[in-house]
Amino acid sequence: MGIIVQKYGGTSVGSIEKIRAVAERVIGYHQKGNKMVVVLSAMAGQTDELIKLARGMTDDPDPRELDVLMSTGEQVSVALFAMALKSMGYDACSLLAFQAPIRTNDIYGKARIQGIETARIRDELERGKIIAVAGFQGLDEHGDITTLGRGGSDTTAVALASILNAEVCEIFTDVDGVFTTDPSICPKARKMEFISYEEMLEMASLGAKVLDIRSVEFAKKFGVPIHVRSTFSEERGTMVVTETKDMEKVQVSSVAYNKNEARVTIKKVPDRPGTASKIFEPVFESGIVVDMIVQNTSEDGFTDLTFTVPKSDFYKTMKLVSDVAERINAHKVMGDEDIAKVSVIGVGMRSHAGVAKKMFDALAKENINIMMISTSEIKVSCIIEEKYTELAVRVLHNVFGLDDEKEEDL
Repeated sequence: MGIIVQKYGGTSVGSIEKIRAVAERVIGYHQKGNKMVVVLSAMAGQTDELIKLARGMTDDPDPRELDVLMSTGEQVSVALFAMALKSMGYDACSLLAFQAPIRTNDIYGKARIQGIETARIRDELERGKIIAVAGFQGLDEHGDITTLGRGGSDTTAVALASILNAEVCEIFTDVDGVFTTDPSICPKARKMEFISYEEMLEMASLGAKVLDIRSVEFAKKFGVPIHVRSTFSEERGTMVVTETKDMEKVQVSSVAYNKNEARVTIKKVPDRPGTASKIFEPVFESGIVVDMIVQNTSEDGFTDLTFTVPKSDFYKTMKLVSDVAERINAHKVMGDEDIAKVSVIGVGMRSHAGVAKKMFDALAKENINIMMISTSEIKVSCIIEEKYTELAVRVLHNVFGLDDEKEEDL
């Protein structure tokens, strides 16, 4: 048997009892001859508690020191997990980012993995040990601890699976797999047996919280199959794999939404070469991710520019853009946090026309106004008022036939 990488999220290791249960599950794989590498998140709620501690000390924690603090949650998890395994008679070894080591850049709080040195991991595996690796953390070129941001343990797991040539990367969470939409707001949502990397990338980028987008990027690049499944069930979950021809038969495979969106509009921007670059330069340098961008047709030498950013970066973005607007003599800057993005996704869009019209008609029938639109080869997204999010998701799920009870034909 080969190497299997598994990742267990915070709810999966939320207590001593749950950590023991995870250990028992991993032992089952180990007994079948698999070499096991297990990535763990911090225990449920611990990361938020660490943030509260930092905020209690200062309103503006130093990014480097905040990463030092934040990384301790995963250290607790892997140590307890290794202890559990050893108490059950199985040899284990916990490794932190500097021990693996997992190399990253030096953008604290949002670091990106640049490489993993696997000699220590492979050596411990050859000795028959079960390896527990702390997720979410890395080591920069200066030897300082970094963290990968929310969802970073997924990325750690898939990156390890790719570099170790693992047979599969299993992501264990508190849901049964990837659903056609959020079951909490649409009871008719169905679990998918398979989803393509492309569709999963779109879902992750559009607000679906099942997988971190960077983990899917790694998986697609290196061809790592991901199995998303529940920690609390033996039931098969959803496989994230390379696109197949059968996937193209379905016009729309899922509906996603994201309430973590804010809109920024700059009115009467001088329409000159290089202006857009001046506006976005400080935003990009601050590590803020810009999503949709819409620029109106120029009129009398001026244009309006609107874009969206994560809600958590809204006030910082407004300040940065306001400073630029003053320098370039734009009229004013406006902002709106009460928005959401709803999207329909499916690789079948490549061969099916009329998806956008069908979406627009469905929203119009419910008197839901569309503020912005963006499209890609396999998705259509609309910005709407946040208060209509749940209604929009249910309507779109129904109009594209996702309410129907049927087996995945793959």
